[in-house]
Amino acid sequence: MGVLRDRNAALCLTGVVVSGFGTSAMWLVAGVWVKSLTGSDSLAALTVFALWAPVLAGPLLGMVADRVRRRPLLIGSHLAMGALLSTLPVVDSAGRLWILFSVLFLYGVSGVVQDAAEAALVTAAVDRRLLGDFNGLRMTANEGMKLLAPPAGAALYARYGGGPVALLDAGTFVVAAGVFALLRVREERPAPAAPGAWRAGFADGVARLRGSPAVRPLVVAGAVTMLLAGVNGALIYAVIDRGLGHAPAYAGVLYAAQGAGSVLTGVAAGPLLRRLPERAYAAAGIALFAVSVAARAVPYDAAALAGSVGVGLGLPCVLIAALTAVQRETPPEALGRTAASANTVLYVPNAVALALGAGLVAVVGHTVLLPLAGAAGVLTAWWLLRTAPPGAASGAPTGAPPAAPGSAVEL
Repeated sequence: MGVLRDRNAALCLTGVVVSGFGTSAMWLVAGVWVKSLTGSDSLAALTVFALWAPVLAGPLLGMVADRVRRRPLLIGSHLAMGALLSTLPVVDSAGRLWILFSVLFLYGVSGVVQDAAEAALVTAAVDRRLLGDFNGLRMTANEGMKLLAPPAGAALYARYGGGPVALLDAGTFVVAAGVFALLRVREERPAPAAPGAWRAGFADGVARLRGSPAVRPLVVAGAVTMLLAGVNGALIYAVIDRGLGHAPAYAGVLYAAQGAGSVLTGVAAGPLLRRLPERAYAAAGIALFAVSVAARAVPYDAAALAGSVGVGLGLPCVLIAALTAVQRETPPEALGRTAASANTVLYVPNAVALALGAGLVAVVGHTVLLPLAGAAGVLTAWWLLRTAPPGAASGAPTGAPPAAPGSAVEL
């Protein structure tokens, strides 16, 4: 693939793979660690909240990536996380859990900043015609690590405890910092911030999303889709228990099937985005996701497995298309805060819907909620196509060169 022959793109993906392995292992083990020390399901669930909470401050944290050069920021933040994670082996009792939760919260903060910095740096380090390929392969790398790392982390935890898992994660951050240090990219030093720039910048990321006819529909459709994905995720144990009659451990089979679908989509994203308009690609993915969610209501293993693969194939499409559009349409000096704002808009609905779905399933059965979620997904796909200008389902494919200064590419 062309993107893998690009030295900077290959290095960026290597950094994602290395740090992603440690991250996926640590996110699973953190909850198990807390549960084993306290016996509390609520405290174990708070580990996920500690990691997710900083996403709410995405527009503000994204400003960090616009105030400094992105490559040194990525290197420094990875090294800092490596140092913080190396303190976790001291957590050997419930009284020291505050250390773990503090590190997890900073982990989440670092993740938001790193994602914003990486999204911005990629546009300077990688040929713009390869952005779709890169974002697709990045998705593949993330999903691949979610399949491989959690079992490895769980096995390491079962044998040696949480400390070695934390040290493994710390090591992956240090290695990733070294990989990013090898990037060959020229970055101009950002201009000093004017008085009030932070306050104005906080609103600027969201304003840029709202003001772009190319980006806004994709981000809105992505947010709705992630809301539906959260409802779908909250119902998985109802599907397994009430629908299929399996033990909860069967969730691992369904998650693996979904992960395999996401890996395939990541590989195919670049070639498809060069042949399809972004909105058509995203809408097709949302429609596939919607039909697959509804299929999970059918009480047969084959339908549940096919639905899981379909969710994995369809869900990433709108996320890849939205990020690629943000990278292409946003000026480099504002890309950090705009990318972070997009991530906030896209991913917060998922976290909210996980809680909402957990409450709804106690009142309304999954056989009703899943078809409703599927119908809402189909309507979202239809709306996304309807927002395209006449004669152009969503404008130029991603592989097209960027517009010249002063011209308009309406998507």
